[in-house]
Amino acid sequence: MSTGTYSPKPGAAPVGRMIAAQTALETRMLLRNGEQLLLTVIIPSLLLVLFSTVDVVDTGAGKAVDFLAPGVLALAVMSTAFTGQAIATGFERRYGVLKRLGASPLPRWALMTAKTLSVLVTEVLQVVLLTVIALALGWSPQGDPLSVLLLLVLGTAAFSGLGLLMAGTLKAEATLAAANLVFLLLLVGGGVIVPLEKFGAAGDVLALLPISALSDGLRDVLRDGASMPWGDAGILAVWAVLGLGAAARFFRWE
Repeated sequence: MSTGTYSPKPGAAPVGRMIAAQTALETRMLLRNGEQLLLTVIIPSLLLVLFSTVDVVDTGAGKAVDFLAPGVLALAVMSTAFTGQAIATGFERRYGVLKRLGASPLPRWALMTAKTLSVLVTEVLQVVLLTVIALALGWSPQGDPLSVLLLLVLGTAAFSGLGLLMAGTLKAEATLAAANLVFLLLLVGGGVIVPLEKFGAAGDVLALLPISALSDGLRDVLRDGASMPWGDAGILAVWAVLGLGAAARFFRWE
């Protein structure tokens, strides 16, 4: 037996392995949190079932589920990438978790990458669940899946940047209140359940919101079978650049 066969090899694991491990941890924590599940799964599912089966809101010509399903998919993205991530990250910052992780071998950029990947994993589960529910309600999706994927990625980037910006600049309690308030306001005025045309002249302004751009873009593709809605994609891209840029500039780890 040669000397040193069983000697330890101190040092950090490869960055890719650290990101994968942190992503798995972030995902498990998210799925075990009852409040997060309420936002990310239960509320979007209930809204989809309720407004598709009960004639409460005038969604225009065609089946209600064809209007509602794209909007609820957009709501699911917002609930995970913005509301859920802002609240979780805000309290991690308050309790010093981010500070300790920032001092670990895991680079800070890798931690943010892991959080983003965790959001994407959760969104995949959301999209699958909501799609199954919508299909059971009679949804008939149209359009190009690649256009849908691009819109979802842009929407995730936009909401993730805004969520991290809020979590990294406000106190945890303020983040909790503000994130939930924004969620409710955008649910009502973001074209998710109520068409923007119902808001009159204000609808043109509301259309510039990321939730409106994502809802309308998905609706154009999935309901109307349109090609890539570059106008809505451009709005999401602008929000993504502004949000992620501001988060990188102003995020405070302590």
